[in-house]
Amino acid sequence: MNLATKDIRHNFGRFALTTVGVGLLLMIVMGMGGIYRGLIREATLLVDRIGGDFWVVQGSTRGPFAEISRVPPILEDRVRGVPGVASARRFVSHTIQREFRGRPLRIVVQGLAWPDDQGAWLPLIAGRPLGQAHLEMVADRSLGLPLGEKVKLGKDIYEVVGLTSGMVGSGGDGLGFFTVSDAQSIQFDLPGDAIRLDRQSRRARAEAMDMGRVQPLVLERSAGMSDGIPALGPPMVSAVLVALEPGADPHAVAATIASWPDVTVYSEQQQKDLLLSGMVDKARRQLGLFRALLIIISTIIMALIIYTLTLDKVHDIAMLKLIGARNSVIVSLILQQALLIGALGYGLAYWFGTFAFPRFPRMVTIEAPDLLQLAAIVLGISVLASLLGIWKAVRIEPNKVLS
Repeated sequence: MNLATKDIRHNFGRFALTTVGVGLLLMIVMGMGGIYRGLIREATLLVDRIGGDFWVVQGSTRGPFAEISRVPPILEDRVRGVPGVASARRFVSHTIQREFRGRPLRIVVQGLAWPDDQGAWLPLIAGRPLGQAHLEMVADRSLGLPLGEKVKLGKDIYEVVGLTSGMVGSGGDGLGFFTVSDAQSIQFDLPGDAIRLDRQSRRARAEAMDMGRVQPLVLERSAGMSDGIPALGPPMVSAVLVALEPGADPHAVAATIASWPDVTVYSEQQQKDLLLSGMVDKARRQLGLFRALLIIISTIIMALIIYTLTLDKVHDIAMLKLIGARNSVIVSLILQQALLIGALGYGLAYWFGTFAFPRFPRMVTIEAPDLLQLAAIVLGISVLASLLGIWKAVRIEPNKVLS
């Protein structure tokens, strides 16, 4: 007869509650690991999906995600002239927050180089990619915008023509995909008063110059639209994405672009490393620290539970010793119970997690290697936690049965 099983049946209620409590604690440990993985996946998701061999950004910056980057749109044409480059696309990325139907709407705006990039690579769950150059958007479903919804951003109204799933930024905000021109219109939108004040300021500066006094037409031009002034260039973009021709030497292409003094070039892997070592590094380390603390706390709690269960069996253990039971039998009783609590708690943690984790506001990614690692940790916790109970059990004297 297995003594551990018999003892569990005798104290089933306490054992069940203990197992559920350990399971919930292990679910939090499992969730911390999943949030850690989800944080990495969210940070690198767009870089993985968009498919660029190189990212050309503003010189001496770590853009466009880890740091603000501004490059002229004509850089796209310069990059196309490099031998080995198959295509170059403009890319715009920035975050906005607006009020929408009484709630805050935070969107990571991504500009796609229409018409070369219509968003066909997006993981659509409904609708279609961008079908025209203006006033359409593809939104992630985490934004809460249904298909066909119309959203006013800046001075224009955009219609949601497609929905994606799981496309979020490093901060957990949903992505919205627009054409580059629309993304720039949203980014550089100014109220009418601000535009009038800016034009008046330009006119005042022109009046203070000799050219403004000698050539009155300059004053009229300075007070006009910005795109009508030759000295003012078009709005900047965040980066230029480069795709290589089959068989092209990536090192040679990168060296050619890197020789330009106004830009910096990063490979796809370097862009991921920048994200992980910059934007999410502290969050990753903090989650790792919390996970380590939870593992230590789980070990202490399980040790105290096993110790308490052992104290409840002092009379029974003394009786076993009195009738000649070896210490190995008693050690096996306590160790088996600790392993059973750990195993059942692990199973409950996984079962609870399948219901709870999809409802978390941030992505929780549970991978097989993490589950195996946690299983090994739980095994170690169970063995370590049983040592305190075993220490107490072997010190119990047979004469305790008389007390």
